[in-house]
Amino acid sequence: MPSATTLPATAASGRGGVWAGRIISTILVVLLLLDATMKLIVLQPVIDASLALGWPVDPLTVRSLGGILAMATFLYAAPQTSVLGAIVLTGYLGGAIATHARIGDPLLSHTLFGVYVGVALWAGLWLRDPRLRALIPFKMPMKG
Repeated sequence: MPSATTLPATAASGRGGVWAGRIISTILVVLLLLDATMKLIVLQPVIDASLALGWPVDPLTVRSLGGILAMATFLYAAPQTSVLGAIVLTGYLGGAIATHARIGDPLLSHTLFGVYVGVALWAGLWLRDPRLRALIPFKMPMKG
């Protein structure tokens, strides 16, 4: 019966993996900060989307969501607090998923979009952070 071995944290992601993680994380940080900025300056498309999703459209609520998103994204971008940022962003994305599910948006394109972003967040972090790779190692089956 084949057993499984745990890949060492350094072997699981070489130099190319670390760079892939940095690229994934950078793209996500830029997109999340764009979203946060649009909420902080309360653009009309944000108000329209909030109204369609059943959220209050007062500037305080919209700016609060933008501030939470910006803070969580900055935490994620900083290496010292990246895991905390990923945890807070996962919660934020969970709220987005619940909001889309509540109003009956299409499953694959709208409701699960937060899942896709969350998986990319954690994948980027896993690839760039050896501590996370050591904490969450992938197991590969042994041949033989």
